Amino acid sequence: MSDQPRLAVIVVAAGSGTRLGHSEPKAFVELRGVTILERCLDNVFDSSTPVQVVVVAPVAKLASARSIATRSAGPAAASVSVVAGGDTRQASVSAGLAALADSVETVLVHDAARALTPASLLDRVVRQVESTGSGVIPALPVTDTVKRIREGVVAETVDRSDLVHVQTPQGFPRAALDGAYAVATAEHTDDAALFSAAGGEVVTVEGDARAFKITTPWDLRRAENVLGVSRGIRTGIGLDVHAYDEESPMWFGGLYWPDEPGLAGHSDGDAALHAVCDALLSAAGLGDLGTRFGSADERFRDARSDVFVRETLALVTGAGFTVINVALQITANRPRIGARRGELERRLGELVGAPVSVSATTADGLGMTGRGEGVACIATALLSS
Repeated sequence: MSDQPRLAVIVVAAGSGTRLGHSEPKAFVELRGVTILERCLDNVFDSSTPVQVVVVAPVAKLASARSIATRSAGPAAASVSVVAGGDTRQASVSAGLAALADSVETVLVHDAARALTPASLLDRVVRQVESTGSGVIPALPVTDTVKRIREGVVAETVDRSDLVHVQTPQGFPRAALDGAYAVATAEHTDDAALFSAAGGEVVTVEGDARAFKITTPWDLRRAENVLGVSRGIRTGIGLDVHAYDEESPMWFGGLYWPDEPGLAGHSDGDAALHAVCDALLSAAGLGDLGTRFGSADERFRDARSDVFVRETLALVTGAGFTVINVALQITANRPRIGARRGELERRLGELVGAPVSVSATTADGLGMTGRGEGVACIATALLSS
């Protein structure tokens, strides 16, 4: 990295997530169409301080974690690394510590499962670590009455005035945390407990209700509700261009066009459907077709593009959106759209599950489409949440 970081965030994403009821590890389960890990990282990158980010992931998900981390980091991708986790949370954090740059002085340890934690909480913890030199944990007061029980029978009511719920990120001076891990002989439930066991002082800062941990299906539904607030109407635009390929069949708009040259592409080259998919993904804030179904993925070589539409709709609806309508503008000399416009709109409507309007034009001899070298499609999509 060109700038040596003084702050690092270790994002622990190595848990199995059995209680969430998914076959995927918890951090790789989608929350409104975006993985829990990516939502967590997006908030980390909203922090006001440049950081080194180390994602600790299961061995079987390292490639997926790298892809997610790179996408989330964008131009800051050089600041991110992904390492394999261990059999326990403590072992995973230890692996993350081993990957830190020598320049790092302050470390935050953060659970990917606390995906909605705002960047302001990370900044609050960092400031407190730097001002006190202590370990720092976000905490919220316990508001429920607490009972101590023995063999299922209530023994007493516990004074809750000095009890708190603890969250992450938990922050520490890097040297002191390294030292605490070096002498740890027992497993602890969190890093603050390990730090305290080694003699370190831990203080609190005010936590945030949005930093709750996604552990059960109920938690996941709660997170969906939080993300669903004030979503409203969303619009997106998609553009795709493909050259003609005389050796391929013409699939366009989900229809077969006999006696027409096909379109070159990794799949069937259906520029109309590709533009529609990009518009839907754009409106939902879910990236683009190349990111989701890239040409490097051999599963989609020569695939019919209606596969992409189905997968895209699954992502969009999974993110809590409903398609209101799609408009498609085609610029091409061939195929001639007019005679099949109604059929094309019906087929697209079937695939998308919403009204689709189609318009077509030529480029009056200008550019690639005007010279008859290929087709260009622009789609717009309107979604509601």
